[in-house]
Amino acid sequence: MKKDKSTTVFFCKECGFESSKWSGFCPACKTPNSLVEAPKLSSAPGGRSPGRGSFLGGGRPQPVRLEEISLDHALRLHTGSEELDRVLGGGLLPGSLILTGGDPGIGKSTLLLQVCRSLAHGGQKVLYVSGEESLKQLKLRAERLGRFDGDISFLCETDLEQVLALMETEKPGVVVIDSIQTMYAPQAASAPGSVTQVRECTNMILNHAKSLGISVFIVGHVTKDGAVAGPKLLEHMVDTVLYFEGDRHASYRILRGVKNRFGASGEIAVFEMRSEGLKEIPNPSAYMLSGRPENASGSVISCVMEGTRPLLLEIQALISHSNYGQGRRTATGADYNRVALLLAVLEKRMHLSLSDCDAFVNVTGGLKVNDPALDLAMVLALYSSHQNISVPENLMVFGEVGLAGEVRSVSLAKERVQEAARLGFTTCLLPKSSLSADLNARGMKLIGVSNIEEAVSVL
Repeated sequence: MKKDKSTTVFFCKECGFESSKWSGFCPACKTPNSLVEAPKLSSAPGGRSPGRGSFLGGGRPQPVRLEEISLDHALRLHTGSEELDRVLGGGLLPGSLILTGGDPGIGKSTLLLQVCRSLAHGGQKVLYVSGEESLKQLKLRAERLGRFDGDISFLCETDLEQVLALMETEKPGVVVIDSIQTMYAPQAASAPGSVTQVRECTNMILNHAKSLGISVFIVGHVTKDGAVAGPKLLEHMVDTVLYFEGDRHASYRILRGVKNRFGASGEIAVFEMRSEGLKEIPNPSAYMLSGRPENASGSVISCVMEGTRPLLLEIQALISHSNYGQGRRTATGADYNRVALLLAVLEKRMHLSLSDCDAFVNVTGGLKVNDPALDLAMVLALYSSHQNISVPENLMVFGEVGLAGEVRSVSLAKERVQEAARLGFTTCLLPKSSLSADLNARGMKLIGVSNIEEAVSVL
């Protein structure tokens, strides 16, 4: 009898790539020995695999017109944190599936436990499912956060079918799955945490969340590269992806919305880790600028856009003579190649000798920024450190720098200027092409420059 080869498939443990043949390395991510064999799941009767049509109930799904769709049920739930609500697009939407990732110990479980506490206090029925911690461990964390009131239940279970059956009978409004790598579905013949299990479990949770109108938070482990473990396919399946960033040994935490089907992506929320849990920081610009040195060379304030929020940051630069004849470049929080490019522009256009100097650039606050609006601030910080000139403390700088030394305009200049004026800055150095009548801010002096020579002359 001829063997049916279509019943076997190989998955990459790192990126989720699927192949019908085994290979010594993954063709997608080039990781060696990452392909594992797993049986392909059978499709639904009639040759049609279950899809989103099952969200509409039994029978054949019927198309509807846009005006026939009612939005009365789409009332957002407030999580108790204004910062988290803004990252989610205004609140928690019923039937949404939210993936939360981050390094171990950074505060994922603490934040979700605080959200469950606030939702239960507001009258929502909440179910917290833990596959990693016992009930006693959960109670120890809960006692540290404060008193829990309302209809909130805790369950320690790794069998996903038992969890889904409980969701159908209890019908909670919000469910937390901590974590998706510990859950397993008996019909997927592979170990918990494998690509097959993670994909099948997420798909089952997604179908129940949409059909029952339950908001589900799922916690995902991250790899050493910072990506959600087992795979990017999770980010395509869920509605919202949240990442926790920051050093777990520091007090601040940054929650970034990478994907959001119900709001703007790229929004961030800043929290401070305390003994009683995470406390939101409504004014992150002032928090990031705290401890700024006075009258120090190489320190410039700039503004970046994180989603729709302007955020003021301090750019620090240090240029020192190298004893080895060959200078090295180091960038923390900024793009290394961008720093090397700006150093070349400074050396060419301002006739500086920087090849035998070490150059260090640091974006304070722990953020990793790729906004081109930081270019002009980095140029001034590097020049200030090289010439040992201090930058005025009331000056805020933003603008993109080209290879010819020109200063180009950036988007959302008005929001950047208004944020600087709100925090007490009196002077703003910006591209001349961005100057317009609607940029006038009370008490703010605007200086437009067209190239880095004009910007340096301001110092």
